[in-house]
Amino acid sequence: MRFLPPSSRATWRFSTRVVAPVAIMMMLGITLATVGLFWAVHQSDRLSVERQIRTTQHAIEAMIQQFVRQQEIVAVSDEAARRFEERTLDLQWIDHNIGLWLNRTFLHDRVYVLDPQGQPLYAMVDGTRQRTSAYEPVAPVVTPIVEQLINVHRMDHGHRARPVAVLNPERTRYHAHLVNMFGRPAVVGAMKIMPQTNAVRSTQSGEFLLLSIRLIDKELIQQLSRRNLIDNLRYSPIANPAPGEEVLPLKDDGAGTIGYFIWRPELPGTQILRTLGPATALALFLIVGLTGILVWSLRRSTLQLEKTVLELQASEAHAQHLAFHDTLTGLPNRALFNDRLDQALALTRRGKKLALITIDLNRFKNVNDTLGHHVGDSVISEVARRLSHLIRSTDVVSRIGGDEFAVIQFGIGKREDVESLCRRIIAVLGEPFHVLGRQTFIGASIGVALAPDAATDRTELMRRSDIALYLAKNEGDTYRFFTEAMDEVVKLRGSIEEELRSALATGDGLEVHYQPQISAAEQRIIGVEALLRWRHPSGVFIPPSQFIPIAEESGLIGQLGDWVLRQACAASHSWPDLFIGVNLSPLQFRAHDFADRVIKTVQDCDADPTRIELEVTESVLLEDEELCRTAFRKLRNAGFRIALDDFGTGYSSLSYLRRFEFDKIKIDRSFVQHLGHAADSPAIVTAIANLGRAMDLTVTAEGVETEAQKRFLTRAGCTVLQGFFFARALPFPEMAAVLSSKKGSIQTGRLTRTGPQRAAAPKPRRAAIS
Repeated sequence: MRFLPPSSRATWRFSTRVVAPVAIMMMLGITLATVGLFWAVHQSDRLSVERQIRTTQHAIEAMIQQFVRQQEIVAVSDEAARRFEERTLDLQWIDHNIGLWLNRTFLHDRVYVLDPQGQPLYAMVDGTRQRTSAYEPVAPVVTPIVEQLINVHRMDHGHRARPVAVLNPERTRYHAHLVNMFGRPAVVGAMKIMPQTNAVRSTQSGEFLLLSIRLIDKELIQQLSRRNLIDNLRYSPIANPAPGEEVLPLKDDGAGTIGYFIWRPELPGTQILRTLGPATALALFLIVGLTGILVWSLRRSTLQLEKTVLELQASEAHAQHLAFHDTLTGLPNRALFNDRLDQALALTRRGKKLALITIDLNRFKNVNDTLGHHVGDSVISEVARRLSHLIRSTDVVSRIGGDEFAVIQFGIGKREDVESLCRRIIAVLGEPFHVLGRQTFIGASIGVALAPDAATDRTELMRRSDIALYLAKNEGDTYRFFTEAMDEVVKLRGSIEEELRSALATGDGLEVHYQPQISAAEQRIIGVEALLRWRHPSGVFIPPSQFIPIAEESGLIGQLGDWVLRQACAASHSWPDLFIGVNLSPLQFRAHDFADRVIKTVQDCDADPTRIELEVTESVLLEDEELCRTAFRKLRNAGFRIALDDFGTGYSSLSYLRRFEFDKIKIDRSFVQHLGHAADSPAIVTAIANLGRAMDLTVTAEGVETEAQKRFLTRAGCTVLQGFFFARALPFPEMAAVLSSKKGSIQTGRLTRTGPQRAAAPKPRRAAIS
């Protein structure tokens, strides 16, 4: 080295002390990053496949467990046990209560009833009763199952292929198996027909048997695929997967293979690698290039000076970025967005057009509350990433609030361009979010204001876009364009809220009307439903469908609920022989002291809680289940009756009726109105009435308007009827006049008022909502 010129020696020392370590560390870092990336991709794909396999296995187990509980509904029954104990074989009764019930309600393909020795007495195939010889094709497969169930000791629950959390564990005897039936997988269940209570004694030596079969067909496989988010799930008798597909053997209880479920698994790691691989390679290439430039620059200057300059530049750039960008997503913040929007609006004065799109995430609060803010932050970051991929390079996307985003779409030619972007935003934000090992769904509502049509001022344009967003949120995952009529709607809602608040403060205009509820058997009034009415200061009645949502949004629903409940309690003093139904809003249940407040209100009014019937809808049950169950328990212990309103329009789950122990179900008026018009309405109404009778529930039919409807509902087994056929909802004085005439006589299907036409109204008191 001493023979080198001074410049060469400096270059050699620089290369030895700086270039070599940097090059080695760079290569090591690139190698580690590459290995780590491919390892992470492999692990992510492997975990995803394992999760889908577990999901598919759990779906099969859940299907078999649901099958057993479906059988139990008809097999564990006092009526069924009594009929078979008496050895009376009423085939029509078996059709209606067992065969058709299991076939039409739960899609069981084959249903058989066997005597205690396992011989067929009844057979139904695909919803049609057959001769008992229809049992012969399935006998070779099901006979071992039937014999095993018959030979199990009476007091033993028996060997079950799959343990199920049955509804009556002390009385249910069953076997459920996955078998090969006609070359296809099928669920076979055999269950002893047992009484549900001690009211019927069964013979220890011989119970009749219920045997049913459901084939796992293409439709059922498609349901499993949709419900468990497994793409292209199919069944094959042999393992013949295509490249990239996964195979799950379908085992029977003897560990034999029936067939195979085959699907194309979701591989998030591979998808990420395809997305980020080119960008990562480019980033590494840039890093290498920048490092080379940095080394070359360092060679020409003092290392310490260069380091100081770089630090100052980085600090300044970071501060500039923080001032105008969101720290979580890296998107422009509100300050930078306002500046860009002002610049864009300046161009609209020269004939350009733009769209301001405001986006609000739906159900995001639920993500934060249930999964935590760290998951919420990950969702926000993923939303920002998806939005950034949707817009053009000339457009701007910004995060302007907690879960609010905005997009400036420049140079739009026609409205369809904006609509197309809105639809794509809704579609991409409606897809599942996979964050931190969890999957969640949110969705989005969008408001759009076009410039210069809507406004050319930034503040006014954003206000009008927010108005459109507000109306879109009321409709769910959709988008709305601002119109001048929307501005009037918002102003009208504000006016209604102010006037409703004033009506609550003074009591002027608010009324409670009462609609009679008629005993179907005795044709007399046995109760009334309290319905809130509001006479606007203009003298016109505003429908509850208009002012109730405003009351819920503005927080007035609690005061309205208390007011109606007090009025109903006051009316109950005048009608000691009737129960009074009071509707409850789902928002009232969100208060932890709701049940205590209702109980105290009724006590303060000196009313009898056993004659107050609280009506709720299914949406209440979809909230915090434990909170609802606690509230229901307190109210029932205090003596209140609980009714499930609008039954049949939501999930109408049997589990709701059992878990929450309702006293009454009210058939939604839409089914009653379609009697004689829709083919399925009579069957639905009859099924609900039978269900209520089986569970010892009162069944009320709403919306009765004709004599034919009344006759059908009475024959179907509805115990209480309500509707305009009998009477509309009447103010207290008119209702009191009807009741004073011997509780309102029924003549040709109409309430006839034969008593005085006026009666003293109850003393006004404040109180719940209808």
